[in-house]
Amino acid sequence: MKKFSFELQKILDYRNFEKQQAEGELAKSISVENEINEKLKYIAEQYAASKAMIKGSLNFDDVMSQSQYKNLLNYQKEELLKQLAEAKLITEQKREVLRQCIKKTTALEKLRDNQKADWKAAADYEEAELLDDANSKINI
Repeated sequence: MKKFSFELQKILDYRNFEKQQAEGELAKSISVENEINEKLKYIAEQYAASKAMIKGSLNFDDVMSQSQYKNLLNYQKEELLKQLAEAKLITEQKREVLRQCIKKTTALEKLRDNQKADWKAAADYEEAELLDDANSKINI
């Protein structure tokens, strides 16, 4: 009996490699998003801390410095929100690339599985034929 061989195995291996690469790229872009979100949380904490620190202060210099600090935090927040929007677009593009890789890989895997099932059925039939021939020779 001949061993099963999938003619497109090298292509399937390459597609699996592409899929792994796409998964890695997606993970990187998601980590960039998470990093930006962490920075945004830190800015929110700083904003709240500065607000709590100045509460009740009547010193004009303190109020002005807090106002300038809040302006700086708002500017940083706006920049981070822009970066987050770009990162989300990139992440969505990476997800689409991964979806396409999975689609291509799945199609080849289904083809391989169908060919293997056909090979198995043919091998079983051939084995049954050999057993029938052997049985008929013994019974004669």
